[in-house]
Amino acid sequence: MDTKEQILAAARAAFDREGPEGLSMRDIAKEVGITPMAIYRHYENKQALIDALVLDALGEWSAIVAAIPPQAPLDWLRAIGEAHLDFALKTPRRYEAAFLTHTTKARRYPDDFLAGQSPAGTLQLRLIEELIAAGVIEAPSPVEVLVTNAALSQGLITLYRAGRMAGGEAEFRELYLRATARSTQAFMTE
Repeated sequence: MDTKEQILAAARAAFDREGPEGLSMRDIAKEVGITPMAIYRHYENKQALIDALVLDALGEWSAIVAAIPPQAPLDWLRAIGEAHLDFALKTPRRYEAAFLTHTTKARRYPDDFLAGQSPAGTLQLRLIEELIAAGVIEAPSPVEVLVTNAALSQGLITLYRAGRMAGGEAEFRELYLRATARSTQAFMTE
């Protein structure tokens, strides 16, 4: 592993432990065995390192979605939604890096998704387009369905992570699955 990869790995471990507040360039340098100034040869500034962490987490999310076996479009969308929940609950800091950390590298609705810059988003758009073409759902655009589902999913997860949802993880999981299913059903033609 080269120095740049070592820095990213140390930053990822610090972020996973403490979130963005745990990212100290001095501590990361100490972990890697370099001077703090040496980090700047690889990452222009702390934000560049945060950007790298976001892209790393988005890559992990894309790999999770890519590993979901192909199935009927509606079932596939539901499987992606459940994987999103699992990603948030099982690796909360990775989820935070991918979806909640401020960066200019984050995917932006709808342009980046329409441009194919998000493998997971591109797949979801394709599945939604198939459902619209088959007459299963009706919507002005696939992007509207994608944004609605993403907003609900991320909103519920954010409320749960902030301790704003009563009950434990099992109750939250049931609520999430019911709510996201209803959201998709709102677009269904039957």
